[in-house]
Amino acid sequence: MHVGFFVLLASSASRYVAGHGLQGVTPLLLGLSAALVLIYVVGVVWWERAGQLWLAAVVGVWCALVLVAPSFSWCAVPLFFVCLRMLRPKPLLAAVVLLTGTVIFAQLRLAPRFEVVDVLVPLAVAAMATAVFLQLRHEGERRQQLIDQLVRTRGELAEAQREAGISWERERLAREIHDTIAQGLSSIRMLLQAAEREGDRSEHVRRAGEVAEDSLAEARRFVRGLAPAALTRQSLADALRELAARTAAESGIEVRFEVVGEPLTTSEDVGATLLRVAQGALANVREHSSASKAGVTLSYVADAVALDVRDDGAGFDPAAPRSGVDRGYGLGGMRARVAQLGGELVVESSPGEGTAIAATLPVGGDS
Repeated sequence: MHVGFFVLLASSASRYVAGHGLQGVTPLLLGLSAALVLIYVVGVVWWERAGQLWLAAVVGVWCALVLVAPSFSWCAVPLFFVCLRMLRPKPLLAAVVLLTGTVIFAQLRLAPRFEVVDVLVPLAVAAMATAVFLQLRHEGERRQQLIDQLVRTRGELAEAQREAGISWERERLAREIHDTIAQGLSSIRMLLQAAEREGDRSEHVRRAGEVAEDSLAEARRFVRGLAPAALTRQSLADALRELAARTAAESGIEVRFEVVGEPLTTSEDVGATLLRVAQGALANVREHSSASKAGVTLSYVADAVALDVRDDGAGFDPAAPRSGVDRGYGLGGMRARVAQLGGELVVESSPGEGTAIAATLPVGGDS
């Protein structure tokens, strides 16, 4: 289209010179021609940014050039298609009327006598081309709407399938947990209760019953897809304090807990993740570290919350964990859960120097 414009512009200039000679080339004609070329070139270079103001400038200069030299009326053809492409229906009709009127004026000036064909042919061509183009544009818009609707429908179908898959998997997990872990914990709880009724009221039996009760609540809560049961009845700090006290009572390890900073409101996911990290870290301390002391610190800083669990135990090489250290929830599970909420988990340890695990999460838990 752009090449066609310059070809027709050059042809029109050649026709004018052939009819009037070089003496007929006036400064006004040269100025208008140069301005038209310059403005159009600017539009070609910055075509993506060329707007209606640019188009108005091109058409205005061209109309002035045709008034001076009607031979340049042939440039209306590419300008006509530029208008069809860039303008919406109402301004397009105004531009078509202006271009067609200018072409008719030029044809009448160039013709030796008035002929009705010089009026009817430009009108007929402009009307047919405009009607065809508008119909094609309408069909293109309808096609694009159908494509957009198809894409939306496909996305909705994929989302529905994903939700159905998640729902099915959740139901399967719920059945498995209910039929295995929950039932087993329920049986353990009943056996421990029976042992207490028969006279075995030792501290270990009592604590085992409490652990079974808490684990059963956790299993049922997991089945429902909710937060840990401990967080439904108390704050994150209280749940961690209770976890530290229970770990100390069960293992004999001195476990200290402290809160640093002004408590911030955290999302349910953040609280659940930090509690799970603390449970996994303290389980590793109890089972593998041979530590005598451990510490749990919950820190609130700016818009983040951090959990630190450290011990004075045997330690290990993080690059090559000992067999059994990373079982259960494990360090890999901790990292995955923390990373899912946009946080970071750091493990520092070396043989004989204890272990420190630090998990930091944004307060909102952005995933």
